[in-house]
Amino acid sequence: MQWPLFALAIAAFGIGTTEFVIMGLLPDVARDLGVSAPAAGMLVSGYALGVAAGAPILAIVTAKWPRKQALISLMCLFIVGNVLCALAPNYAMLMVARVVTAFCHAAFFGIGAVVAAELAPRDKRAQAVALMFTGLTVANILGVPFGTALGHWAGWRSTFASITLIGLLAVLLLWICLPKNIAMQGGSIFKEFRAIAQVQVQLSLLLSTLASISMFSVLTYIAYILLGVTGFTAQQESWVLLLFGAGITAGGLLGGRLADWKLMPVLASLFVAIAAILAIFSWSSQYQIPTLITMFVWGAFAFAVVPGSQVRVLDKAKGAPNLASTLNQGAFNLGNATGAWLGGLMIGAGLPLTDLPWLGAAIAVLGLATVLLSATLDRRLRIAV
Repeated sequence: MQWPLFALAIAAFGIGTTEFVIMGLLPDVARDLGVSAPAAGMLVSGYALGVAAGAPILAIVTAKWPRKQALISLMCLFIVGNVLCALAPNYAMLMVARVVTAFCHAAFFGIGAVVAAELAPRDKRAQAVALMFTGLTVANILGVPFGTALGHWAGWRSTFASITLIGLLAVLLLWICLPKNIAMQGGSIFKEFRAIAQVQVQLSLLLSTLASISMFSVLTYIAYILLGVTGFTAQQESWVLLLFGAGITAGGLLGGRLADWKLMPVLASLFVAIAAILAIFSWSSQYQIPTLITMFVWGAFAFAVVPGSQVRVLDKAKGAPNLASTLNQGAFNLGNATGAWLGGLMIGAGLPLTDLPWLGAAIAVLGLATVLLSATLDRRLRIAV
């Protein structure tokens, strides 16, 4: 089981790096292409909307493909998108390139999460999913800070050129490490779409969206906060992002173990913690040492939600695991886009950057309410049965 998960994690590392590194490079991209901070922030929204739009499209296209072929093909699309990012001559072309890159995202993580879960015993499914997503978290420890540092030193285009090489390595490892015959669920894709229309599945997808809105309403503009509010230099920013990535990695692994224990109480507790941490960040972002502590803790709790929400979707959409898992990635990225957009609205309205964490905290409270509603419906169903 470990080598296939390792190959999936390397691919996740590349995808995570290209998704998140843009946030550390936004000021560089904005200066180079002559656009405003909110316009640069739309590159995050554009990617996220590309993921959300690509989720149902790629789910239909790859529905009957062998899992190994589908995953390798999606990584080839990822490589093309990053080459276009590195070569983009202007803002419009960079936006198009980001959307092209994003199209592989939801389908890859959706199919990959199902494959990871199928390769693991039932009582360790969340841990297996978390191991695959370790690539995404390590991207925040290594890929994002070092990609940001490379972009500051050699230009932001060099970062995307380097990510292309990671994509090539991922394709090679997927080809070598994945089993040839991975079990596939039969049935009609249209029956799968009907399966995900259930209320509990939709609440699970909403949960993922709210978790992501809470995070990205702040994280999209973190470079502006760290440089303009906290007073870090561009070089120090990379180390702060590394610390945040370490928190994300710890949270992802811990979240997988906790989700296999008591899923809904854990998710509720995580949203409470996220809301409290972001409220504190509104104050701590003005001081360097408190910011370092807050960034690590925030990263840990924010990403601990991911494996649990992924397993929750799989549990509630048993008739459509591939499609539901893929759409859950679209839900996360719809949240990314919405969070970046809401944060941009606040900045455009002239509100201080220190107000962004309060927005994230408020959205986390909505996430808590969604968890409680879904858990209540679970209890009512058990009583009825």
